Amino acid sequence: MSTRPIAPAGRLCAAESASLDALYRKVTARLLTLFFFCFFAAYLDRVNIGLAKLQMLDALGFSDRVYGLGAGLFFVGYIAFEIPSNLVLEKVGAKVWIARVMITWGALSAATMFVRTPLQFYIVRFLLGAAEAGFVPGVLLYLSQWFPYERRARIVALFMIAMPVSSLLGNPLSGWLMNAMDGVRGIGGWQWMFLLEALPSIALGVFVLLWLPNRIEKTSWLTTDEKRILLGNLDSHPHVEKISSLKHVFIDRRLWILGLIDACIMIGVYATSFWLPSILHDTGVHDPLSIGLWMVLPNAAAVFSMLWCGRSSDRARERRWHMAVPCLIAGCGLFVTALTPHTTLATVVLFSLINAGAAATIPVIWTLPPTFLKGTGAAAGIAMITSLANLGGFIGTYILGWLKEELHSQRVGLLGFGVCMLIGCALALAYPKSDGARGDS
Repeated sequence: MSTRPIAPAGRLCAAESASLDALYRKVTARLLTLFFFCFFAAYLDRVNIGLAKLQMLDALGFSDRVYGLGAGLFFVGYIAFEIPSNLVLEKVGAKVWIARVMITWGALSAATMFVRTPLQFYIVRFLLGAAEAGFVPGVLLYLSQWFPYERRARIVALFMIAMPVSSLLGNPLSGWLMNAMDGVRGIGGWQWMFLLEALPSIALGVFVLLWLPNRIEKTSWLTTDEKRILLGNLDSHPHVEKISSLKHVFIDRRLWILGLIDACIMIGVYATSFWLPSILHDTGVHDPLSIGLWMVLPNAAAVFSMLWCGRSSDRARERRWHMAVPCLIAGCGLFVTALTPHTTLATVVLFSLINAGAAATIPVIWTLPPTFLKGTGAAAGIAMITSLANLGGFIGTYILGWLKEELHSQRVGLLGFGVCMLIGCALALAYPKSDGARGDS
């Protein structure tokens, strides 16, 4: 069957363009709905430790340094297994591997309720990272096999907004569970939270195994013509030489730049996810539910900024400035937060600016790797970028905990994170124009 390229939407007549848009809406509704809920559950299991800290540290006698190291060890496990996990996914298919990832991370997240010592905390967090490794790069690789370049930023945004939405809805939910379930059957509220919030991950893993198609050609809910159009449209942008070998992936300058940009961004994102509850606590808000409600605004700002930036970048077909400007905004927000005293409301407003700036860049970054990677190279390259990004996550959790304990202040850590965001801005502008400028991909 022919898979000749389909002309980009801008070159189609109105009727053809509307038909193509309708087809992509159908695919988006099927795939992105599932992946959104999967990532929602995954991210909630990853960051609910931030609210659990408010009860967990007192219950177990842990210090901020122990918490920071334990929270950060998640990223060590994630980084160590990221590339191998994505290479396995390429071999065995998305359905089996993503299901495996979700079921194992759900079980390990629930196991956090049994932690009693720092060593147990470290082991569970490391294993949780190892279990989740491969999910985000695996989904990003999968989506690149369904959506063409000119639609990719908005699609990645629809997937990635699960991060701020998970915090937006999950923080009040986690705070409520910690209050409502505290002491039920002699179990702490933080323990109930880990158990109950892990169950959806396991259930979704089973659903992925039963429902997710591995490839366009294997999809039962598409017609033959729809499959032909989707396959042809993947190759509709101008041909470029693509990297497929592992050897060339690790020496490609573009991958290192994108990975370091993502690392800088994750520092800003996790400063909000992991440490904002403690910062709000220091401003005088002590109830977990109240802290969860205060965190709604920063995460709502991130949802809006990701969707807006992804759509704007696709429409303009411009990537570099859509990465650089949000990084600059987040960096300035971190500097102001670190250098000025403020109330609870001022803290929330500033972190809304920081979160919006850091999050806006995420969907734009992921439009670029599939333009110069394919096959094994794409699997390894996308995983390599997420590995570098999660190195930023480790820095953003452990270093701030260590600095807070040593200096009794988050100021130095927040200033350092602000510098990292400015470095991300500079790296975005250093990305090759031939890949990141209007129409060049």
